[in-house]
Formats: sequence, C-alpha cells, structure tokens
Amino acid sequence: MAKKMWAGRFEKATDKAVNDYNSSLPFDCKMYAQDIEGSVAHSAMLARQGIISQEDADAIREGLLSIKADIESGKLTFDSDAEDIHMFIEEELTSRIGDAGKRLHTGRSRNDQVALDQRLYLVDEAIEVTDLLDELIDTIVDIAKEHLTTYMPGYTHLQRAQPITYAHYLTAYIEMFLRDRDRIEAAAQRANISPLGSGALAGTTYPLDRESVAEALGMSDVTHCSLDGVADRDFAIEFASAISILMMHLSRMSEEIILYASQEFKFYELDDAYSTGSSMMPQKKNPDVAELTRGKTGRVYGDLISLLVIMKGLPLTYNKDMQEVQESMFDVIETIKGVLPPFTGMIKTMTIRKDKMEAAALGGFTNATDLADYLVRKGIPFRSTHEISGKLVHYCIENNTTLEKLSLDEFKKFSDLIEEDVYDAISLETCVNKRTITGAPAPETVKKYLESL
Repeated sequence: MAKKMWAGRFEKATDKAVNDYNSSLPFDCKMYAQDIEGSVAHSAMLARQGIISQEDADAIREGLLSIKADIESGKLTFDSDAEDIHMFIEEELTSRIGDAGKRLHTGRSRNDQVALDQRLYLVDEAIEVTDLLDELIDTIVDIAKEHLTTYMPGYTHLQRAQPITYAHYLTAYIEMFLRDRDRIEAAAQRANISPLGSGALAGTTYPLDRESVAEALGMSDVTHCSLDGVADRDFAIEFASAISILMMHLSRMSEEIILYASQEFKFYELDDAYSTGSSMMPQKKNPDVAELTRGKTGRVYGDLISLLVIMKGLPLTYNKDMQEVQESMFDVIETIKGVLPPFTGMIKTMTIRKDKMEAAALGGFTNATDLADYLVRKGIPFRSTHEISGKLVHYCIENNTTLEKLSLDEFKKFSDLIEEDVYDAISLETCVNKRTITGAPAPETVKKYLESL
C-alpha cells in the first residue's frame, strides 16, 4: 500500500479496511480533468508570485498534462490504493518529475482543492445538460409549430374542460423547461466561484493571487470567507434542486404520454424504436421511456434529500461526511444526462392522432363555457347563463348527444335568446380562435409566442 502524504504524524499504516472505506477514488476519479486544470492554474500562480521557481512550475505543468493525456488514452489507470483523485495525481506527478511535484501543494489544502474540483466539474456538466435540454425544447417547439390548429381538450381534475390546441398544450412544457434552463444556468453561475486559497479553513501566509487563478479558470469571483470556501456545498444542493424540478416536469409530461398513448385515449402512437413489448402478451406496446423517466425522478429526489441530510448538521468547516456529497452530485448529473436523449427521441418520433384529439374535444362538452359566454353577450347574467348551459349539458347526456348536434328548437327550450349564430359560437374553431389574449390558445397567439423563442 502506498505511503500517505500525510503519514508523518502516524506510526502505523492505515488498516486496509479503513483505507477502502475512506477512499473516494472510485467515484471522484471523474474529476481528474478539473483537478489537473486547477493544479496547472495554481502552480502557474505560485511561480508568478515567486513562491516556487518558474522551472518547477513548467515541470509541474508538463507533468500534469502528460498524466491527463495518459489517463484519457488508457495508458494510465487509477491506483486502487490511492485515497482520492487529488492524491493519486500528486503521487503520480511526483513519481514523474521528482521534488518539483512535491511543491505543487504549496499554499493549498485538499479541502479547498476538492471544493474547487467539484465546482469546476458541475459548471462543465451544466453546459452539457443545458445543451441536451435545448435539444428537447427545440424539438417541442418544432412540433408545436405543426399543430397550431390541432384541437384537443384541456383538462382540469383529468376531466375535459375547455378546447385548446396541441400547440398550446405543448407551450406549457416549453415554459416549464425554459424555467428549468434558467435555474440550471443560475446554479452554475453561483458555482463558478473559486474557493482555492481558502486552505484547510483559514487561508495561508503565502502571498497567493487568488483572483488570477479564478480568472485563469474562467471563474467569475473568489469566495470571500475561507471558512465558507471549504465548508460550502450549496452549489451541489442548488444544482440538484434545479435538476429535481426539471425531473418533476419530465415526469409530469411522462405521465401524460403514458395516459395519452393508452387505448383509452389514443392521442399518441409511440414509435416502435421508443417502446418495448411483453414477454407474454403479444399485443402490448409499453411506454418504457416515459415510465423510466417517471421512476428516475424519485432517484434524483433521493439524491437531493441525501445532500440536504448530509449537510444539515455539520459544524464548520470541513468534515469527512462531505465526501458523500460527491456521489449524490455525480448521480444527479449522470441520471439527467441519461434521461434527456431518449426522452427527446420519444417526443420527436411519436405520432399525434389529430382525429382522436378533436373527437375528445367535441365529445366532452368543452364548449359549454363558450355557450354560457354566448348567452352573456345576449344580455343574460353569467350566473344564469352558467345554469342554462349546465342544463343543456345534462339534456345532451340524457339524450346521448352533444351541444353542437342539438337543433335550434332544442336550444330554444332553454332560452328564447338562442339563435342560429349559436352554432358558430360553440364551434371548436371559434372557442379557440377568439381566445387571443397573451398566453391563450388562439393559433395566432401561440404562433407569435413560438416565433419569439
């Protein structure tokens, strides 16, 4: 077993079981690129400040970049005896360039080093996540543009309520996903602050130039309290929270896809490439992508709760409990990156059954409110028109018909003010097209919104 770099205080080697229990390398090895990036910037600053020689800084840089290249080519594999990615890289560097490698850690602790690596990793991954989310949003926008006049029922309490268009329905999810994108970007911006220079908890007596390191790393600022610099994991919690809300939206859409693709609705036909079958029942076509997305939402929620519980009782500053933050943070990232591509593919390839949607809108008395509004325009108070419209719906149910199929004589049994123009007033086109205020389902309104994106 390799000697620990902190072993000077100890007379005994770490027990193997404790070493395995303590090691974070199996999961924090994901951050090798960020660890090397931070170390290159740190060593360059040490040379500029005259803390180490330029010769040593150059050797450190070349050594670190060679380690990165060897990891990425597969030539160098991670040593299972190493305690974490930071010690693995430093030990490998020292073995390659000698004493110069031992000077790399001057003026820093693993406490501020790991906080930096996590922040850099999260920012890098946030870019990938937003790119995947952009693809989903673009896909939904394109589909919505094709369905400006595809009529469907809007629901409350899962009961048919009022007619809308499929394009209008999709804009609800576009709005949700745009908010998700804003939250992810905001979380990444707050993560993009350098804690390096906080040391173990109280900074250092070396004349570090923290700001230049942050600038070299593309970070917007440095932390302004060394205690908080090493103790803070809000950035991981906030990012997990943003992804949890995104997963909630994906899960809601998944639930509707599952419903709408069922034989009871038949609004959607899922593509064969994004469905699975049954080992026993040959007729089955299962919406597994949507169901897995709904299930993985619970997994991400669990990661968020884990992060909150890990941090909730920790005294300042660093505690080993915080090592557990990494696994939950990594799982959130890997889960959402695994969810978005198949989800987007499912949305892009499914067939929209316009006929089934329109039939559902017509058969569910979704135009009953418009009938009441029609009577209001005839001079009847809304509460009275509401009652008249309700009685007409009841009459239709008893006679197995719909409002638009009633004769004018049947209408007049309920109000003499109803005229021939009632049929235009309660048509799906009129019900939708007259709702032109911002956010409403009129095709021209929805089109303008989609174009604004």
